[in-house]
Amino acid sequence: MKKAKTKSPGIDIGIKSSDRKKIVDGLAELLADSYTLYLMTHNFHWNVTGPQFNSLHQMFMTQYTEQWTALDLIAERIRALGYPAPGTYRQFSKLASIQEVEGVPSANDMIRHLVSAQEATARTARRLFPIVSGADDQPTADLLTQRLEVHEKTAWMLRSLLE
Repeated sequence: MKKAKTKSPGIDIGIKSSDRKKIVDGLAELLADSYTLYLMTHNFHWNVTGPQFNSLHQMFMTQYTEQWTALDLIAERIRALGYPAPGTYRQFSKLASIQEVEGVPSANDMIRHLVSAQEATARTARRLFPIVSGADDQPTADLLTQRLEVHEKTAWMLRSLLE
């Protein structure tokens, strides 16, 4: 006997379906940038060398650990808005604005790449604010504000190492 398909209930959280789709599209780009940044930071944690090894190794670990937690928050917000979260390398590579780094750069070049990637992720989050604000979506606005604070502060701290 064939099971009858049950249709999931519609979502009625006070945000129009078309606005939810636009928000999710932006969050998918943020998730892709965040994942790419996470992977870059973890890679640099593994491969950093030189006189700053210990401090950078520890700093990068703190950063990638924070980013790992953020990935869940972003993906879960996408799910709460009623859409599947992207979760493959192929999807992330299509959606991300951050380019992968080839080879193993010097410690200072790692820092430069991370500054650029932190700033790119902040720009991706910031671009979503007008849509989120217009849709009266406070939970996503709160998430974006938290992510912006982390990315801007981390970029500043990394830039300070290059002065």
